[in-house]
Amino acid sequence: MATVLLTGISGQDGSYLAEQLRAEGHRVVGLLRAGRTPRAARLPDIEYTEWDFAHVDALAQLLRSVRPTEFYNLAAFSTGAGMYDDPVAIGELNGIAVARMLQAIVDADASIRFCQASSSEMFGDPAAAPQDESTPFRPRSPYAAAKLFAHATVQAFRTRHDVFACSAILYNHESPRRGQAFVTRKIADAVARIRAGLDHELRLGNLDAQRDWGYAPDYVHALRLMLAHDHADDYVVATGQLHTVREFCDLAFSHVGLDYRDWVKGNTTDLREDRRGPVVGNAAKARRVLGWQPSTDFGAIVRLMVDASIASLASRDSMS
Repeated sequence: MATVLLTGISGQDGSYLAEQLRAEGHRVVGLLRAGRTPRAARLPDIEYTEWDFAHVDALAQLLRSVRPTEFYNLAAFSTGAGMYDDPVAIGELNGIAVARMLQAIVDADASIRFCQASSSEMFGDPAAAPQDESTPFRPRSPYAAAKLFAHATVQAFRTRHDVFACSAILYNHESPRRGQAFVTRKIADAVARIRAGLDHELRLGNLDAQRDWGYAPDYVHALRLMLAHDHADDYVVATGQLHTVREFCDLAFSHVGLDYRDWVKGNTTDLREDRRGPVVGNAAKARRVLGWQPSTDFGAIVRLMVDASIASLASRDSMS
C-alpha cells in the first residue's frame, strides 16, 4: 500500500484520483491550504493535513511526517474567466508554490515521485496543430504564464536534482463533477432545469468555440501511469478531437428529446474573444510510452453529465 499526498482533492480531478487510489487500497492524504476545510467528502477514509503553500521548511517537515511515495499537485486557480483574475495570487499558487513543493521534496526525501497538472493553456495561440510535447509555448494569460513557470520548474528539478518529476499537459476534461462555472456544466444543468420546466432558455456566448474535450477519470489515470513508469517525463493528455459548444448543446438537448435551437440564445456578455488557432492535443507519446488512451468518447461524456444533472435536480427536489 502506497502513501499518496494530493493537493486539489476537493476538485473534479482530485476526487477522481483519490477514488481510484483508495479503490486499490492506497493511503491518500489530502493537502489543504491552511485554514481551508475540505468539501463534503466523497470518500470517508481520506486523511487531511494543511500547508500554507508558502513555506518550504514547513512542507519538508510535513513530507518527513507523512512519508508519501507519490505527490500529485492538482491545486490551481481554474481556467475560464478566472485566467485573468488576481494575477499575483495566480502566480503564487499556480507557479511559485510548485517550486516550493519540489524544493521541499529535495530537502526531505528526493525519492518522492511528483506529478504536476500542467495545462494546454500554455500553448496560448499555438504555432501548430495538433500540439505535442515539442510545440512551442505561447501563454496569453497570467494563468497560462504561471502554469508554464511550474512546468519549466519541473523540468529544471528533474535535470538539476534528479527528482522523479513529471508534468501532464492536460487538455479540457469534463465529468459530472465539473465546476458550475464551466460551460459544459452550465449546459448540462440547463438541460435538466429546462426539461423539468424550471427554466425556459440558456444564454451562451460563442457556440462555435472549439475544444478538445476528454473525460476526467481517464485523464487522472494518465497521471498515475506517468508516476508508475520507469522514467520521469512530460506528456500531452488529450483526445486529439475538436468539438464545438454547439455540438455539445445539440447532444445534450437531444439526449432528453429537445432541440437546442429552441432553447439556446446568444449572450454577448458571456462572449469571450478567442482568435487562437485550434487547441487540440496529440497524445501519441502517452499512447506509445504509457499505453494510455481515452476510454470514454465525447457523446458519452455529454450524456453522463446531463444524466447526473437530472439526478441531482431530482434529489434536491425530493429533499425540499
